[in-house]
Amino acid sequence: MQTECSAERFDFGTVEGRPVDAAFDAGLVTSDAGGLLLGATDRAIGMTDRLAACFHDERRPELIEHKVETLVGQRVFGIALGYEDLNDHDELRHDPMMAVLAGKLAAGREDCAPVAGKSTLNRLELSKLASTRYHKISHNPVAIKNLFVDMFLEAHERAPKQIVLDLDATDDPLHGEQEGRFYHGYYDCYCYLPLYVFCGRHLLVAKLRRSAVDAADGAVEEVARVIARIRARWPRTRILVRADSGFARDDLMAWCEANSVDFLLGLAKTNRLVAEIATELEFVAAKSGRTGRAERRFKSFMWTTRNSWSCRRRVVAKAEWTQGEANPRFVVTSLRRDECKAKHLYEKVYCARGEMENRIKECQLDLYADRTSTATMRANQLRLWFYSMAYVLICALRRIGLHDTDFAQATCGTIRLKLLKIGALVRISARRVKFSMASACPAAQDWRRAAIRLAIAAIARASPA
Repeated sequence: MQTECSAERFDFGTVEGRPVDAAFDAGLVTSDAGGLLLGATDRAIGMTDRLAACFHDERRPELIEHKVETLVGQRVFGIALGYEDLNDHDELRHDPMMAVLAGKLAAGREDCAPVAGKSTLNRLELSKLASTRYHKISHNPVAIKNLFVDMFLEAHERAPKQIVLDLDATDDPLHGEQEGRFYHGYYDCYCYLPLYVFCGRHLLVAKLRRSAVDAADGAVEEVARVIARIRARWPRTRILVRADSGFARDDLMAWCEANSVDFLLGLAKTNRLVAEIATELEFVAAKSGRTGRAERRFKSFMWTTRNSWSCRRRVVAKAEWTQGEANPRFVVTSLRRDECKAKHLYEKVYCARGEMENRIKECQLDLYADRTSTATMRANQLRLWFYSMAYVLICALRRIGLHDTDFAQATCGTIRLKLLKIGALVRISARRVKFSMASACPAAQDWRRAAIRLAIAAIARASPA
């Protein structure tokens, strides 16, 4: 049967004798009804209000249509829901879900929408460190950076005995002739080189840097700042700093030693280091020849470089023979032999740092943290913080509302797809706003459970004991 379409109705044939029609006549409908969980999560942790407090607004109050709290929340919620580009907000400003999340159902002026469009949000992202004639909103970078650490601390009911801080750098390809543009030979592109610090799934640092710097550039300052704030709250917690060989620099190790912080860092192999395990390599090569399998042995020894290190330090070597060739690896650590044997140190403690790379992928792939396409470094850093706060928000949703569910270990992208992207019919009356969600939603049970838990957490936060 040939399809017949009109301005009012679209005919898609028949199914079991019944005509299939379609029309744009449902009224207010949203595809993001699950975003209500984001609002509940924000009430449970108080994130957007505290992030907005890091901004200073010198606009005339009687002329303001969109408050800073609304702008900040709109940007973070939009990213969490999958809208990476500011241009998306020219449509989202009319979306009922975004209006509910912003806490503003109607505009104060006839020529405005309930929430802001791309131009207003762009002015927020271009805010300077101090207000000017043309930029009335400014932001405090120190307060924003400290907020990440404070939210990490508040996520724990009691101080843990030990935490591991994972450091890593990654590439952030540029989108044009932006400030700080530099070609990085390893990544084979023009890019930024942001520094990330995680503790498990918790994001503590997202620092945008030019790629002309060393991977460890600025790491000591960031580690010192984060650890000082952690120890002010948890003075007895033992801290281990873990990273790959790009961070095995004497200044970082010396700072850790001077401040009673443990470290475990990859160490680039050199001829001198390989010579130190020549016997072990010969042994595993012979054994691999007999068994036909990859073989490995571990060795621990004290070591120092010829010029760059200020003292001797413990090095653990992995002498491995695999696929017919040697594959030696080295790490340097402050952990003593009597508390952590060589094999366990490398295989269980050091190799676990690879999990951090999955966290960076979540930030960049699921939450678009590499969408730093603004002209200036300052604006791109602020944009990176918005993306990072969206990550923090979804992680809080997972931690508070989704533990012991099928989504307890799900990525941010999976949570968005399964729990946030839910279609719903929206009815707005004088008495209430009703979201009638799809009855066939397969994750409805876990969604309900998360909503209840988040509501309880929000009540507990509003009425502390």
